[in-house]
Order: sequence, then C-alpha cells, then structure tokens
Amino acid sequence: MLTRPTTHNQMAERVRRLFGTAPCRLQVAALPWRENENSVEVMLITSRDTGRWVLPKGWPEAKQPLCDAAAREAGEEAGLRGTISHLEAGRYFYAKVLASGEEVPCEVLVFPLKVDRVADRWKEKRARTRKWVGSTEAVRMINEPDLCQIIAYFCADPHRFA
Repeated sequence: MLTRPTTHNQMAERVRRLFGTAPCRLQVAALPWRENENSVEVMLITSRDTGRWVLPKGWPEAKQPLCDAAAREAGEEAGLRGTISHLEAGRYFYAKVLASGEEVPCEVLVFPLKVDRVADRWKEKRARTRKWVGSTEAVRMINEPDLCQIIAYFCADPHRFA
C-alpha cells in the first residue's frame, strides 16, 4: 500500500538534523507525466553538474506563482509544455552545492505537469539528457528517497492532482 509522502514537519526535522539551523532555500520542480496505455510515465532529466537523474527544477522568480515557475523550468530544462497542477504532489529536501562550493539545504515543492508537447530543440538540450520512464524505473534511477516516495504516490493516481 502506498502512503502519503513524508509530512513537512518530518522532513523539516531531517533537515535540522543534517544542517543544524541553516535556513532552507526554496526551489520548485515539475513532475512531467503522461499516460501510456494503462500506465503512467514520468520524464526524468540529468543534472548538468553530476549527471544524476532528477526532475526539472530551479529557483522561483519574484511575483511568479510557484506552479508556473515549475512549468517554466520544465520548458527550459527539458523542452516540455503542458498543463501544470496548482496542487503540490509533495515536497522534499536535499543539499544543493552552489558554485562557490557551499552546501545549502533546499526545500523543493513538486508540481505535476501533464505533458502535451515535447520540443525537439530547447534551451538546455546540449547540457541534459531526458528520458520517459515508468514509476518503478524512476524510483530506481533517483537518489533522493523522499522524491521517490512522491513519484510513487503520484503515479498511483495522478488524476487526484488535476
């Protein structure tokens, strides 16, 4: 049985234990998805620095709704367009290493993006690889346990976020 992703308070406690009282920085991520016959697929992309599999994510811009910022990141990083949900699928924490070498804790809000268009050319095409995968494979490819939990929960019933 799938359970709802870890609560915000539980994740915040993990961050406090990992980083002390360092303030979290906010990021937004798109969870790009499509229905394929009787299953749900999600698109993963590689990070520019380490090549690990991640969701399109980035920093929100002032005065832009968070879900719209997530959709923008999906367009820039993966060449995707579609309908973004205003409902979060979940949130997770990770340690981001900045260009300066400083490690900062980040809280990432994840918004589902039902993909209806995949571009052949996009802004970061030369820097990233993208791949459609089922939820089981996505969970195997991603190294962040809380994000894996969000993906598994979402894929069990993506229409609850419509």
